[in-house]
Amino acid sequence: MATLETVFDINRILVTLFNTSAEIRKEKNIDLVYDMGMHIPKELRGDSTLLLRLLTQLLSFVFKYTDRDEILLSLSAPADFLFEEDISFRIKETGIGKEKVLAYLETNLSKDLETLGGKIIYKDEDFSDISLSIPFLINELGFRRHYRLPDDNMLDKKVLIICESSKIANSIKKLFQYFKYDVDVGLNVFKEKGSDLSKYDIFLTEEKLATGETGSIISESEELKALRLVMLKGKEKVQNNTVRHISSYLSKPITQKSIYDLIVQLFDPEFKNKHFTKIKEVKQVEEPKRVSKPIKKDDLQNTLEAKKREKHKVLDLEFGHRNAKKMGLVYKKELKYFLDTFDRSDLYFRQIVNEKATNKIKEFCIDLEKQSRVIGADSMSNFADIVSLIFVYNKLDMLPIYPGRYHLELKKLTEEIKKHL
Repeated sequence: MATLETVFDINRILVTLFNTSAEIRKEKNIDLVYDMGMHIPKELRGDSTLLLRLLTQLLSFVFKYTDRDEILLSLSAPADFLFEEDISFRIKETGIGKEKVLAYLETNLSKDLETLGGKIIYKDEDFSDISLSIPFLINELGFRRHYRLPDDNMLDKKVLIICESSKIANSIKKLFQYFKYDVDVGLNVFKEKGSDLSKYDIFLTEEKLATGETGSIISESEELKALRLVMLKGKEKVQNNTVRHISSYLSKPITQKSIYDLIVQLFDPEFKNKHFTKIKEVKQVEEPKRVSKPIKKDDLQNTLEAKKREKHKVLDLEFGHRNAKKMGLVYKKELKYFLDTFDRSDLYFRQIVNEKATNKIKEFCIDLEKQSRVIGADSMSNFADIVSLIFVYNKLDMLPIYPGRYHLELKKLTEEIKKHL
């Protein structure tokens, strides 16, 4: 892993990379496109300074020697990104010779790559792609999809994208799919599905396409009040543009954050301030239910010992099924959700205890108890309750023994859940 570990937002790294490469891209008339996979977490832990330096050097090399006018940097990660996983950084179809690419990577980037714990991926015999794999830690368990739409009226939208570049269109498609949107790409797909604009909530296109066949679709979109027309800003200045009713513009570089901001702006421009107020209010009152009963400080040790002696089922299936039915949930899906969220979380819990990250430990226990109750994991819920009591009564010196106990609890519960999936 990296020698200097910090928490960083991968979206900011990409924006900085885009801005610092602006001069050479303008000089050579090259467009840089980011293709972010759906499973890239927003916040990571690692050496962000070294990562930015490595990517800057790599792109500078590519821009210098490529004959392409469009460079695609793809980022991908495993779907089950739980604690520490490899993120792939791949530049496709550089047009640069294999020997020159290999010489540069192994001579100029190998030291930084080794420090980051990364490696060069040798997949393609022709080596037309450059592929690096670098491990990073997720910042907070359960926040793989850190950008979550803040209001119900922003969910379940349908998007039509028509762009001149298929690379750009498909990269934007993935970012909308990150928010679980249904996305159609291209003029042909639009025609195949009946050329019906009214079934879409967002139509994203480019001003330079405002003539010809796409232009007529743009004109039609301006007549549909419920449809949001979004224009992608390009480097070309459009002359005599007749489009008037544009809901918003989307500027490059396009990342998870820029699509998130676009959606919020399109469907509730006033939401930002309201959302921050709501979050503050929730955090002030959100506490585990089981710690509401007053306990004298002197009796804490006895209370904890008594709770440890209580007999609890690892997984109460009858209660879980009944609870899921009452809440309108599918029980097996909730079991799968628990596994996806908390698998290998013992490593994360040990880390935040070692770091004495009290807020994270507290929030972790709240989430753990909540999800444990949903599926009927009584023993795990009791464990989360115990750790929460330690916080309430400020006995943080007791915490170091609990990562080991959590490891055992999680192992038992995981084995039990897998029996029923």
